[in-house]
This record gives sequence, structure tokens and C-alpha cells, in this order.
Amino acid sequence: MDIFFSGSIRGGRDDVDLYADLIALLEQHGTVLTEHVGTEDVETKEQAAGLTDGDIHDQDVAWLRRADAVVAEVTTPSLGVGYELGRAVAWETPVLALYRPDGEHELSAMVRGNDAVEVAEYRTLEEVAPVLEAFLRRE
Repeated sequence: MDIFFSGSIRGGRDDVDLYADLIALLEQHGTVLTEHVGTEDVETKEQAAGLTDGDIHDQDVAWLRRADAVVAEVTTPSLGVGYELGRAVAWETPVLALYRPDGEHELSAMVRGNDAVEVAEYRTLEEVAPVLEAFLRRE
């Protein structure tokens, strides 16, 4: 199974360590196409590789198109994550949005109100593992 993991990069990197932990859980179920989202210096590596914004867009859309499922951590609002979720929904790719309700921001109605997006609220990483397993087993 190819899994597209989405999390905030330019919108804020406070959760990068959590992203890495979530990616490690996802790797138990398949290939995570976007494991770079869980690395501290992702933007520096992109710049060093000479990637333009257009290159990043095209690469991410290709991975998104290839994915069997999308899992997004949506606690930190991100225009890029929202864009990716919209594309995945349009392509009828299964989407799971993970949200910590004790965060600073309320979850967007465009995510929570979309029947094509499964939203799972959690507080600890331990709570997420069975949610991921159940979601990915269905896909």
C-alpha cells in the first residue's frame, strides 16, 4: 500500500517530531511516499536539491495521485495540507484527518464537515495506532 502523509511544512513545524512518529506507525502498513514531512530540515533539503515551488507541487501531486490512502495531521492549519486533502477527495482517495482538539486552532469546517474525510480526534500517539490500523485495513 502506498500512503501519502500530509502535515504542515511552511505553515509551522512545531509538530515535526509527531509527524516522524506518525510516519513510523504508517510504515508498518505500507510505503510512505512523503516521509520527508517528518524531517527537521525538509525545506533546507528542498532548497539544496534546487527544487522550485513548481517542482515541489508537481512531485507532491504525483505522489498524491499514486497513493492508495491519505493520512493528514491537521492540528496545525496549512494551506498546502488543505489543498492536498481537496485533491484527494476529488480523486476519491480515502482520507483520514488526525486532529488534537487541545491545539490552538479549531478544525476547519471544510475538513470536519466533509463526509469524504474521516476525522479522528486524539490526544496521544498511543490512541492513534489502532485508528490508523482500522483505517488502513479498510483500504
